[in-house]
Amino acid sequence: MNQNNVIEFKKPGSEPEDLLTDLLRAGAKKLIQEAVEAELESFLAQFSGERLGNGHQAIVRNGHLPEREIITGLGAVPVSVPKVRDKRVSRRKVKFNSRLVPPYLRKTMSVEDLLPWLYLKGISTGDFKEALASLLGPNAKGLSAPTISRLKAQWTAEHKKWTERTLTKKRYVYWWADGVHFNIRGDDARSCILVIIGVTESGHKEFIAIEEGLRESEQSWLEVLNGIKASGLNIGPELAIGDGAMGFWKALTKVFGETRHQRCWVHKTANILNKLPKTSQPKAKERLHQIWMAETRAEATKAFDSFLATYDDKYPKAVDCLEKDREKLLAFYDFPAQHWAHIRTTNPIESTFATVRLRTAKTRGCVSRKSILAMVYKLGMSAQTRWRKLRGFNRLADVIRGVKFQDGVQLDAEQNTEEEASMGVA
Repeated sequence: MNQNNVIEFKKPGSEPEDLLTDLLRAGAKKLIQEAVEAELESFLAQFSGERLGNGHQAIVRNGHLPEREIITGLGAVPVSVPKVRDKRVSRRKVKFNSRLVPPYLRKTMSVEDLLPWLYLKGISTGDFKEALASLLGPNAKGLSAPTISRLKAQWTAEHKKWTERTLTKKRYVYWWADGVHFNIRGDDARSCILVIIGVTESGHKEFIAIEEGLRESEQSWLEVLNGIKASGLNIGPELAIGDGAMGFWKALTKVFGETRHQRCWVHKTANILNKLPKTSQPKAKERLHQIWMAETRAEATKAFDSFLATYDDKYPKAVDCLEKDREKLLAFYDFPAQHWAHIRTTNPIESTFATVRLRTAKTRGCVSRKSILAMVYKLGMSAQTRWRKLRGFNRLADVIRGVKFQDGVQLDAEQNTEEEASMGVA
């Protein structure tokens, strides 16, 4: 994806994106809980030198207080504040009181400011303090720099542990791949987040990779794909969907050579229209739409050839952009029709990160590569919990078994046998 092709965030005061609202509502509990736990770690660190006669720690964790709800602009958020135990005998006992969620707090203030601030400013230490203060109120003094640093370190540790998980028992039918660009500071400006989402044979979509890379180079994608393979995933997907401008395709051929390629029609349409004058774009877009929405490959091919004939003389660059990926744009016709809406574009990635992208021009400061990776991971994992099963997931097993489809319809057993025989398959 082009680095300058970035989704703009709406200005404060405008209607927030529904996906972002859902994301924050679902993640608010975990966000507050993690912040309180980080606050506790800072508290315990102050007494790390206090020891009993036997050398054991004098002040330790001791469970949690009963869970209670805090009313926020995102709804009621349940919170459980941790407790500590002071095992010393001769001294005045110390007690942990969270300043983020004090005992009297039942309702937050200034929640209407949370959405734009958490979206735009939520990753840097100072601005993250402002963001959570909007949720917990201006008197949330527990949001100190050490507390926020611990919280961010925890996110980074979680991401590292996630990347080391085993994929031995996983089987993915489709992959969606893309490079997501953010406003990275200084020497990290060429970096982007390389993302792969897969759908399992049971129809569940999940993140496979969220890694940093240099632009969208072949080498960066090779490192990601070889890492996936080293995690135990020896069989690649049946089909991978992505933008045509990535080094992903060369890397995929080297690591999972049997996987078929499907170019994203949304990206391809945008690339073609960029090579046409604005006055010609509406009709050209309609003609392109007729190709990938055709019911059969034959109809798509007819519309494809018609587009080439119409624009070849005046706009050869637009025609070449379309023609070079003919087979890879029409690969979806060999898969179940119920899956077409999912596999013609990289929408699973685009829709997830539309509300996570940082603006490149209007933010007051850029974030570091390490910080944005942790942020993308956390928001991505939160979004993943609300993904629905793939439509027509019951056909995924057929795709894995090698059942043949023509124009989205399964060929009968006799046709499958004849086709395999013609291809020399026993």
